[in-house]
Amino acid sequence: MFFNVMKGEDAYRASKSLGEKSFLWATNGEPHMIRRREILAKYGDQVRKLYGADVRTAIQVIAVVFAQFVIARHVRDWSWLAILPLSYVLSGTLNQNLFCAQHEISHCLAFKKPVYNHYLALFANMVLVVPMAVKFREYHHDHHLFLGVDGGDVDLPTVFESTYVRGLFMKICYGLVYLITYGVRPLIVRPKAAHMGDVVNWIIVMGTNAAILYFWGFKSLFYLFAGSILGGGIHPLAGHLISEHYQFVPGQETYSYYGPLNALGYNVGYHNEHHDFPQIPQTRLHQLREIAPEYYTNMYSHSSWCWVLYKFLTVPSLGPWSRMHRISRQGTKEANEKFISGNCQFGTNMDVADTGSATESDAASTSEQLLSSPTRPKHRKDDSAFGLQTGADKKTL
Repeated sequence: MFFNVMKGEDAYRASKSLGEKSFLWATNGEPHMIRRREILAKYGDQVRKLYGADVRTAIQVIAVVFAQFVIARHVRDWSWLAILPLSYVLSGTLNQNLFCAQHEISHCLAFKKPVYNHYLALFANMVLVVPMAVKFREYHHDHHLFLGVDGGDVDLPTVFESTYVRGLFMKICYGLVYLITYGVRPLIVRPKAAHMGDVVNWIIVMGTNAAILYFWGFKSLFYLFAGSILGGGIHPLAGHLISEHYQFVPGQETYSYYGPLNALGYNVGYHNEHHDFPQIPQTRLHQLREIAPEYYTNMYSHSSWCWVLYKFLTVPSLGPWSRMHRISRQGTKEANEKFISGNCQFGTNMDVADTGSATESDAASTSEQLLSSPTRPKHRKDDSAFGLQTGADKKTL
């Protein structure tokens, strides 16, 4: 129960043990799947011109990795009093930059050929100390395909987290180790078998760790490791981890951030735009917003990740429970129609909706049936959530 390993109505009933601070359960289907089709029906030709990869992402990744190696070597003889703040300020920023790069690379948006993206992800992982590139790609795809579905979307905090992470002190502790929780949770909620890709990932990263430890010493390795942990916790650049899907407005599931730190995070702040079209590289997401402004300008968005962190820590009504869940990825026909009529902005609350409970039997009203009509353009293969994986966004949990 505590780790959300249940699905459907069992997960819904278990979450009610949280009382007033329960998850918000939606009856509408995965919102970005629906909004993607709505936008393509209006602006298909313009939007499809944005698809593809941008090698500038790879150039930035390579530069940051080399910078981290150079700095790590340079601090090997520094005092701990100098290394500790540098690990937070500089290493935290650069390693969180590379974590955001993993997000972009996982969609094969740095190179046209997927295998080159996989190589780049492994290279970017070398200074992060913890092997994560391969499994992150797998779990991140699940996050897109099963957004809000218990047992599928491992980005969802568990009932356990929502039960015990309450109050300022516990939230601060939670924030300090947030990236550790982020990495461990998938292994409990949705464990995946290891394969040769994982073995290669571990050999490369652990081999790099051993080389750094042998040639440069413990302080250099600590600088990199502390940067990974601190940069993913209570750190300005890590604010995106909270801002993306925690509900600051009831019913809105995903939030974009339009601020200067996007320049350090591969525009990960354009998160609604990214979920709607994961096949558009970070350098062109702003153009999507310009093409279809009616779908984005009226949605609540963030302008400061520091403000997001502050509100998460200090506002009692915000916490791990502030996430939208759904029983079915497809949702109910009535809820989906209501979502579309509201310009694809707010989801339908299962506890107050007139549409009744969204059960697995409602899956019959799939997005294909609901959103297809003779007047709509045919949905092309490259319009799927993962254009390089045929039919990926038609999978079910």
